[in-house]
Amino acid sequence: MPIEIKRAYEPPSLSDGERVLVDRLWPRGLKKAGARIDVWLKDLAPSHELRRWFHDRPKYFAVFRKRYLNEIAGPAASQALEQLYEIARNNQTVTLVYAAKDEAHNNAVVLRDLLQGMRKPPSSSGPGRVAAARARARMPRG
Repeated sequence: MPIEIKRAYEPPSLSDGERVLVDRLWPRGLKKAGARIDVWLKDLAPSHELRRWFHDRPKYFAVFRKRYLNEIAGPAASQALEQLYEIARNNQTVTLVYAAKDEAHNNAVVLRDLLQGMRKPPSSSGPGRVAAARARARMPRG
């Protein structure tokens, strides 16, 4: 299944498939009607603190990637990540939409790599963790 990434300011196309916005804030100056965003996963975006930190240190992408993967291991982001895995399983093409100017160094790149299996997910997130948590919740306590 192809996972694409695309700046929010590029025009949507039919080949984009399911378009998922992975930023916490709506892209400045972009009209919602023309953006053709199917799903907006705000909780999957980097925290404001991490985003600001990385904005001041763009050459530290590897550090950003590690910190971001740690953030998405949290409960709210983990649920959003599970939703993204589900979207990826149910669609032929998924396009992760982002607003950052740097097309090679942003959270959408990290998520694409994660979905394509290029990077291991944090040990406490992803579909396996969610399935295990659901199974534990169904077990009788004794």
